[in-house]
Amino acid sequence: MAKYLISANYNAQGAQGLLKEGGSGRREAVDKLLASVGGKVESFYYAFGDTDAYVVVDVADNVTAAAIALTVAASGAVGIKTTVLMTPEEVDQAAKKSPAYRAPGG
Repeated sequence: MAKYLISANYNAQGAQGLLKEGGSGRREAVDKLLASVGGKVESFYYAFGDTDAYVVVDVADNVTAAAIALTVAASGAVGIKTTVLMTPEEVDQAAKKSPAYRAPGG
């Protein structure tokens, strides 16, 4: 399973739904969304500031993460940004690779 950070922002329609269902109701809806594609919610937090909610999810792959993003975006009630998360061990593996690269102007 791969981990992704989903940053969500509600528009007016989404905020009205949140007021109606409450935070727990939205968490249940997100749990069901993830279960429907074989994934799970690791954590779900609401926040002040530029982002309304942060959700860390486990799903099979990028294709599944993209399907979730498309489905949520198509609702029109929530704008999301999906960030791929990596473990320290994955970064260790990446650091051991030696890609051929030439810097601009180099």
